[in-house]
Amino acid sequence: MAAPITVHRPTLSGGRRVSVRTDGIDRDLGIAFSDTDVEEFLRRAGLSEGAALLDDPGWVEWRGGREWVTG
Repeated sequence: MAAPITVHRPTLSGGRRVSVRTDGIDRDLGIAFSDTDVEEFLRRAGLSEGAALLDDPGWVEWRGGREWVTG
């Protein structure tokens, strides 16, 4: 089973789109520029333990690598 949260490849600005899959539908949570942004998006989506999930491949798929890359 694929991870329900995807942090997409960096854009030229260094931001990364974050999406969550629920009930077979991908929902965009926003553009993140840091782990803190991703954690906040997950908190707003009802996952208060977002920080603990970031390095769990069962929860989060990091496309383009885990590091933040700026453009």
